[in-house]
Amino acid sequence: MDSKSLFSERLVLASQSPRRAEILRSVGGVFEAVAANIDETRMESEDAVSYVKRLAQTKAETVARRISNEGLVLGADTVVVIDGEILGQPRDDDDARRMLNLLSGKWHEVLTGIALVRSGEVPRVVIDHQATRVQFCEMSANEIDWYVSTGEPTGKAGAYAIQGRGALFIKGIQGDYFNVVGLPLRLVYELSRRI
Repeated sequence: MDSKSLFSERLVLASQSPRRAEILRSVGGVFEAVAANIDETRMESEDAVSYVKRLAQTKAETVARRISNEGLVLGADTVVVIDGEILGQPRDDDDARRMLNLLSGKWHEVLTGIALVRSGEVPRVVIDHQATRVQFCEMSANEIDWYVSTGEPTGKAGAYAIQGRGALFIKGIQGDYFNVVGLPLRLVYELSRRI
């Protein structure tokens, strides 16, 4: 492995997420980012783990078909699960409030599906997922309104960012912090060695 790079070959991140890019850069990842732009509609009766793994794989394979030379393509997808309900990104401020009310005072699970695809003549794929438990403190209606007004819940699974103002409301975490941000680094590294 090159001492300056996390991966020994070209890496393409199948995402325009600034959070995922920042996490990769923090450990010396050298990569290019390409948006996958896929349909993220959940299939009927698809459980949360199957859903995030399928989306991660679809993102990685979609981008792998677009790039010209060989390399690794990394796809990821994150959701929040509480009381059996899957929470993706909120549709609007009201939906963000609804999600935060659900999370208030409870434990929930953050799931991220990870897929690595080696592009080229004979594509190879490895897929896995990471789960982390997160506990919110009780949030008042005023706190929820304030947090939504910051704009931070927009574009975030479960309507919060643990690495931002959302940290004010996190009481506990069990598992991989980076998974909650959107990219479980240790799992990505393990899969890169496996492929």
